[in-house]
Amino acid sequence: MAENDGQEKTEQPTGKRLEDARKKGQVPRSKEVGTFAVLMSGVIGLWVFNSFFRDAFNKVFHLCFTLKRADIFDSQFMVNSLLNAMLIVLVPVALYGIFVIFFALIGNLFIGGFNVSLQAMAPKFNRLSPLSGIKRMFGMQSWVELIKSILKVLFIGTCAYILIRSQFQNIVKLTNYQFTDAIVHALYIIIKIAIGIVCSLIPIAAMDSWFQKWRHIEELKMTKQEIKDEYKETEGKPEVKSRIRQLQYQMANRRMMEEVPKADVVVTNPTHYAVALKYDQTKPHAAPEVVASGIDNIAMKIKEIAREHKITIIEAPPLARAIYYSTGVGKQIPEGLFAAVAQVLAFVFQLKMYKARRAGPPRPLPKEFDIPDELKHD
Repeated sequence: MAENDGQEKTEQPTGKRLEDARKKGQVPRSKEVGTFAVLMSGVIGLWVFNSFFRDAFNKVFHLCFTLKRADIFDSQFMVNSLLNAMLIVLVPVALYGIFVIFFALIGNLFIGGFNVSLQAMAPKFNRLSPLSGIKRMFGMQSWVELIKSILKVLFIGTCAYILIRSQFQNIVKLTNYQFTDAIVHALYIIIKIAIGIVCSLIPIAAMDSWFQKWRHIEELKMTKQEIKDEYKETEGKPEVKSRIRQLQYQMANRRMMEEVPKADVVVTNPTHYAVALKYDQTKPHAAPEVVASGIDNIAMKIKEIAREHKITIIEAPPLARAIYYSTGVGKQIPEGLFAAVAQVLAFVFQLKMYKARRAGPPRPLPKEFDIPDELKHD
């Protein structure tokens, strides 16, 4: 049982849990995959750089075992020979080392990927405790690693013995070859045995890779309560989210009310719905736009602001409901309502001209507007 309120950690870790663990340096790593990558790259490197090593060994042996009479009396001969031999093998050994290191890095990053954690680099003084060290030495994980190492040594040792025994006759025959040919055949035998030994690591690396991933997930598993707490932490408490939504709603309404004085007309239900429309005649191909809309208290507030700014209010219940349900604030009305809204705007503009004594009285609005069935709302 887990210590977290007696709940078992049965739930898979969330993305945040995995990301937090990664920041702490907790990523799955497989030593066996890294070992396999080093050995396999080493064997492949021997095969790739075979000619380099062969030529270098030939030069070194000729340099070290070819003596002139004068060299015997030269006190610096051995030192110079050693330096020259080192220079001869430096290039192939350096290339081989770079090749192996490159694939060793890839192998170690194959499980868990690249990860740099400053938290993991920070000193942890609890690790200096002798008691903690003893617990780690005799803990379950240490025993598992010990048993795994013993089995691995036995398995690989058995494979190595079988491979060397199978090549024993070829090893003995090396004494029958000339020196340069012996080097070539020796390298061939070494590569052949090494490939067999490395291939024996494949099942071990595969099993350890799966085990490390599984153990990493098991260590990060969560209880249901931990998931709930994390959700509250990341998404916010319900009451806080409700308050935020309320504030956002109030701000949106405030901005909407500031647009009402710019409207040309307000179409109402008359009590439950109100929509404020604006038509910019200077824009080509422009359609009337809803600058504010609402029901009940918001509708009353829209009408109140409209009266304060002497904006015409038209009572047309079906049209008000159609506009409210089909068009959002800041959007243009749908094409199906163009004719009805055009009649309303024409009436409003004629009314303004009449009040300014520049035209006669406007034509009265029809009792019913032509509204498509798909835009009607009861």
